[in-house]
Amino acid sequence: MNQPFFKKILPHIIALISFILIAMLYFSPLIEGKKLDQHDVKTFIGQSKEIMDFREATGEEALWTNSMFGGMPAYQISVKQNGNLIKKAEYFFKAIVPHPASMIIISMIGFYFLLITLGTNAWLSLAGALAYALSSYMFIILGAGHNTKALAMSYMPFVLSGIILTFRKRYLLGGVLTAIFTALELSANHLQITYYFIIIALAYGISQFIFEYKQKQLDGFFKAVAVLLIAVILGVLPNITNLWTSMEYVKDSTRGKSELSLNEYNQTTGLDKDYATGWSYGIGETWSVLIPNVKGGVSEPMANNPEALKDLDPSMSNTIGRSFTQYWGDQPFVSGPVYFGAIIIFLFILALFVTKGPLKWALITATILSILLAWGKNFMPLTSFFLDYVPGYNKFRAVSMTLVIAGFTVPLLAFMGIRDIIKKPSLLTTKILLIAFVLTGGVSFIFYLVPQVFFNFFSQNELSQFAQMQMNAQIEQVLQTLEEVRIGIFKADAIRSFFFILLAAVLVYLWQIKKIKTQLFGILLAFLILIDMGIIDKRYINNDDFTSKRKAENPYTAGKADNEILLDKDEFRVLTLNNPFNDASVSYFHNSIGGYHAAKMKKYQELIEFYLQNEIKTFIDVLQKQANITSINNALKSMGALNMLNTRYIIYNKDASPIKNPYALGNAWIVNEYEIVADANEEMAALKNLPVQTKLVCVEKFSDDLKRIPQQQTVNGNIELIEYQPNHLTYKANTDKAAAVVFSEIFYNKGWKAYIDGKESSYWRANYLLRAMVIPEGEHTIEFVFEPNSYYVGKNLAIGGSIFLILALILALYYEWKKTKKKDKIQIANESNESIH
Repeated sequence: MNQPFFKKILPHIIALISFILIAMLYFSPLIEGKKLDQHDVKTFIGQSKEIMDFREATGEEALWTNSMFGGMPAYQISVKQNGNLIKKAEYFFKAIVPHPASMIIISMIGFYFLLITLGTNAWLSLAGALAYALSSYMFIILGAGHNTKALAMSYMPFVLSGIILTFRKRYLLGGVLTAIFTALELSANHLQITYYFIIIALAYGISQFIFEYKQKQLDGFFKAVAVLLIAVILGVLPNITNLWTSMEYVKDSTRGKSELSLNEYNQTTGLDKDYATGWSYGIGETWSVLIPNVKGGVSEPMANNPEALKDLDPSMSNTIGRSFTQYWGDQPFVSGPVYFGAIIIFLFILALFVTKGPLKWALITATILSILLAWGKNFMPLTSFFLDYVPGYNKFRAVSMTLVIAGFTVPLLAFMGIRDIIKKPSLLTTKILLIAFVLTGGVSFIFYLVPQVFFNFFSQNELSQFAQMQMNAQIEQVLQTLEEVRIGIFKADAIRSFFFILLAAVLVYLWQIKKIKTQLFGILLAFLILIDMGIIDKRYINNDDFTSKRKAENPYTAGKADNEILLDKDEFRVLTLNNPFNDASVSYFHNSIGGYHAAKMKKYQELIEFYLQNEIKTFIDVLQKQANITSINNALKSMGALNMLNTRYIIYNKDASPIKNPYALGNAWIVNEYEIVADANEEMAALKNLPVQTKLVCVEKFSDDLKRIPQQQTVNGNIELIEYQPNHLTYKANTDKAAAVVFSEIFYNKGWKAYIDGKESSYWRANYLLRAMVIPEGEHTIEFVFEPNSYYVGKNLAIGGSIFLILALILALYYEWKKTKKKDKIQIANESNESIH
C-alpha cells in the first residue's frame, strides 16, 4: 500500500470507526434487534396503512388516501419517489446501519467533513462532529420520531461544505457536492429545516459578498454564485416530484391562505399567527443552551424524577409528584430543552475573540437571528415582520424550531475558533481565555449561587392558576416546597455546566502552556464533549425506550369496536371520541374523520373549528347524561357536518361495541335544492342550518353547472359507490332528470378528474369542502380518478435530473483524481531533482 496515502487517510478511518462505535454503543439495543419506540413512527404506520396496503396489492402508488381527515394526498404521508435515484445511496447506508444510529452517523460524518473542509485537523473535527450530532435536540426529535427532521439536519453540513469549496474557487468539486447534497437534503423531505439552512447560506453569501467587494474580487464571487445556482437546480431536479406536488398542495393545506376573512388580524398568507407561534421559546428559557434544566427539562410528572423528590416526606413527595410537571417554562409542553453543550458555548465565546473572516460574521448573524425568531410571541415585532413579509416563513409552525440554526452555527464557530488557535497560538491570550470562562462558567456559578435573583420557578400558566386559588397554609407550603424542588433541579445542572466549562478551560490552558500536544488535546476535548452531551442525551433516549421489532412494526391492536366495524364491507368513515384530531390509530383500521398530520387541508381544519368540534362535544354531553336511544338518535340526526362526511360508526370505547349512525348520508346523494352564496364566509355560515341531505350550498364562482337545473325540484333516483380504490372511485347513478349530486369526498381539483360514461366532466366544490356535480338523467357510470400531472411529469424530470447529476459527480471525481495524480507527479519529479542535486 502507498504508505503516505494510508497515513493521510488513517485519521479519517479512525474518525469513521469512532462514529459507528459511538452510535451503536449508545443505541446498543439495536444490536439485539430491538427498535426505538417513536411516537411519530407509530402515527406514520397508522396514517399510511391504506397506502401501504394498496402498494402491496397493486405495485402502484395510491397518491391519495381516505384514511384520515376525510381524504388527502398520499404524497404528504408516504409515496415512494422512484424517480429520485440519488435517494438510493441513503437507502443503501440505512440498510447497513440500523435506524436511528444511521442518522447520528450521517450527522457526525457531515460535520466532520465540513470542519475538514475548513482546515480543521482530524482530531478536532471528530470532537466537533460529536458536539453537533449529540446535541440534545437531535436526540429529542429522534425520540419523538421526527426522522425526516433529523435527516435534514444531518445533511446541512455537507451542503455548506460544497458552498464553501465553490467560493474557494473549487468550482467543479464544490458545485457537484452542493448539487448532490442539496438533492439529499431535499429528499429528507423536511422543508422547514431546509428553509432554516437557506437562512444560514444566505447569511454566508452576503458576508462573502461584502468581503470580496472590499477585496475587489467580485468576478470570482459572481462566478461562484452562478455555479451554485446551477448546482441548486441540479439538486432540485431529482426531487422535483415531491417539491412540485407539495408546492401545489400547500395552498390548500393549513399552511395556505384561508378563503375566510373572519379573523384577519391573526391571519397571514400561511399559518395563523397564534398557531405558528404556539411554541415560542421563552427569553429566559434560552439559557438552556448552556444549562439544560434551566426550566426543568421535560413536560412529565415530577414523580418521574425521584432524585428531585428524594428529600421530601412521602406525603409531600406524592402531592408534588402527581400535581406538577418537571417543566415550568411557558411553552404548551416540551420533550426536552435545546442544549448545545456547556463546553461548546464556552468555545463559541472564545471564538468570538480569535476568529476572523466572512464566515464568522455570517454565523454570528444567523445565531442571533435564530434566537430572536425562536422567541416568537415573546418578541412579536420581529416575528410579525417575518410572518407578514419574509417569503415562505409563515408556512412553518413551532417558531422555537429556528434554534436549529443556532444549533448548527454555534458549534461550527466554536471549532473554527479552536482551529485558528491551533494554527496560530498567539491569538489566544490568558485574558481572552479568562473572559470566555467568566462569561460562561462564571455565569453558571452565579446562577447556582443565587438562582432566584435571575429566574422564576413557576410558569405563567401556573401563576395564573395560583392567583385564582384561595390560599391557605397547606397550599402555600406545597408551593414553597415545589419552588425549592425546582431550584434544586436548576442548581444541579448549573453547577454541572460550571464544572464542564472549568475542565474545558483547564484543557485549553494546558495546551496553551504546551503541557499537552494538539493530538491529545483533540482527543481529550472529544472525550469531554462525549461525556457532557451523552449524559444529557440519556435523559431523552435510553435503553428503556426500545421495544421489540414486532411491536414497533405493529403498534396497534384492534379492539372490539374495530373488529365489529371491520365486518361492514361498505365504504364509510369512523369517528373516535377520544382525541379524534390528534390520533392515527383509527386510520390504521378504518377511514377516519380525524387523524394526525401537521399539514391537513385548510378547509377541513376550518370545518373542525366551526362545526365538527362542537358536534362531537354535544354528542359527548348527550352520552354523559344517561343517554337513551331516543336522545342518541336525536343527537346523531343533528350532526350535519359529520353526516355529510359519511360518519357511519362512532367509537366511544375501544373495547365496547361502536355506535352506528343511521343518518350518515353515504358515499354520494342526490339533492333537490341548492343555494348560491357570494363567498366562502357565507358558504361556511350557511352550513349551520343546512339540511345537507336535501340541499347543497355553493359559492358563485362554482355555480355555472348548477344554473342549468332548477333551484328546487323533486328528483327520483339513486347513486351508489360500486368500486373503491383510494385513487379511483366508481359510482352507478340512475335519475329521472338532470340532478345535483354531492359526494362525501374532499374537493381537491389539483389531480382529481371526473368522468361520466368515460367522458371527462366538470365537478365543483359544495358545502365548503365536498365534491359535487350535475349528472344527466338516466343511468350513468361516474368515476373520480386521481391523476396529478405534478406527480407523473415530475417523476420523468426527476429520473432525468438524477442521471445528469450522477454523471456530473463522476466527471468531478475523475477531474479531481487527474488533478491529484498530476500534482503527485510534479512532487515526485521535484523530489528526484532535489536528490540529484
